[in-house]
Amino acid sequence: MSNKNLIALADTISDATVLCVGDVMLDRFISGDVERISPEAPIPILRIENENVMLGGAGNVARNISSLGGQVRFISVIGEDQTGDEIEKLLINKLSLDVHLVVDPSRTSSQKSRFVAGNQQMLRADMETTHPISDEIANIILEIAEEELPECGALMLSDYGKGVLTDDILSRLIKLANDQNKPVIVDPKGNDYRCYKGATLVTPNRKELEHASGMKTRTEAEIIEACNHLIKSAGVEGVLATRSGDGMSLIMYDQDAWHLPAKARAVFDVSGAGDTVAAAMSISLAAGGDLQTAATLANAAAGIVVGKVGTATVQMIEILSRMNKAHINTENHPVLDDENALRQINAWQKQGLSVGFTNGCFDILHNGHRSLLQQADDACDKLIVAINTDVSVRKLKGNDRPVNDEMNRAVLLSSLKMVDAVILFGDETPLRLIKLLRPNVLIKGADYEENEIVGAEFVKAHGGCVVRAKLTVGFSTTATIARMQNGDA
Repeated sequence: MSNKNLIALADTISDATVLCVGDVMLDRFISGDVERISPEAPIPILRIENENVMLGGAGNVARNISSLGGQVRFISVIGEDQTGDEIEKLLINKLSLDVHLVVDPSRTSSQKSRFVAGNQQMLRADMETTHPISDEIANIILEIAEEELPECGALMLSDYGKGVLTDDILSRLIKLANDQNKPVIVDPKGNDYRCYKGATLVTPNRKELEHASGMKTRTEAEIIEACNHLIKSAGVEGVLATRSGDGMSLIMYDQDAWHLPAKARAVFDVSGAGDTVAAAMSISLAAGGDLQTAATLANAAAGIVVGKVGTATVQMIEILSRMNKAHINTENHPVLDDENALRQINAWQKQGLSVGFTNGCFDILHNGHRSLLQQADDACDKLIVAINTDVSVRKLKGNDRPVNDEMNRAVLLSSLKMVDAVILFGDETPLRLIKLLRPNVLIKGADYEENEIVGAEFVKAHGGCVVRAKLTVGFSTTATIARMQNGDA
């Protein structure tokens, strides 16, 4: 598969919209340390240090579509409770999605609370209602879908078996999409896939495929046989089987099987990887991509997300950075959003690694930048570089800047061997980001006095240090541009 196909697809995704319908839930992560056993019972005592909430289920699919740059119209059901309120705030306030949450007072909104010590999950506690929704609620969902689907390029059905996607709703939604020639992607649940009849694609993992087909799935030949069995018995057009460390297999009716090798460099956490695959497939098909290109993009996205902690997302720029063939170092480093950067830094620090932070526009990379980044890398175990967005560069440097847009700057920086992660920021200063990420080392050029360095006081107050990197004389992006304009470069 040519990277040109993927890049062309990535360019169109921002204009694509997916209608996502399914079971939304709240994932709550309560983390801390265990230092002793309870005297009341033979159980560990978790000293809670942190609590994070994020969208799960269909909400995580929507989150991933949005992270990849696509648009989402979202439909689900919540209860009249605090969990439902939190779900709504995350969908609307944080993701700014077009959201239709049908409130059913008779239901309890789904919440999964995970108690984690270090990187080890100790306990999961679920609170939810799983019985099928009423006919009244179902009709409301269908009415909304009829209004929204004409404006969407694909229908994504995220089935977690919590009662929203009843057999009747599935049948009517799939027919609605088929009548409009819209692809239907299903992240399935259960062992009987006949309820997904007419869908373009179902995306089971290996275990789900084995249970649904009743067949072995150890080899590629067995995978193909099991997928073809599902295609015939369930009446779907195709199956994208995710096979963990063995990659993926795309099997469509009456076509040759297509196998994709795993892209993960390191597997840290597989939570939500299926949501990422479903999201990437649905937004790719909504953007007009063919199935093989969409599967290649989904495979690349999955390879990145399993290297992150918890229910994470993937940005398109991360995928593009891995595809970049001009890397100085073949081990690409990710471009992260705030949430995933915080998650990654916490993981590094829990391993006893020191995290460094530096920032700048990095518009045209020159030897001065290389020297700064090398000194920054020497001062810490892991280096994260924050770069100004295009909007913030224009505010700082004028309307004729930047020369290179934020995606190109981020991809190039992420390829450097001394850089472990890149993050974009649009604030006037990086202070908010520094306070969020709490780096151990703050690095800035020696042209700044320590009391002039944004965030220095905060980092030192939390036990960190500030490094003033020596400058390489004669290198400046502004001067380089001036020489180019004067014909001296």
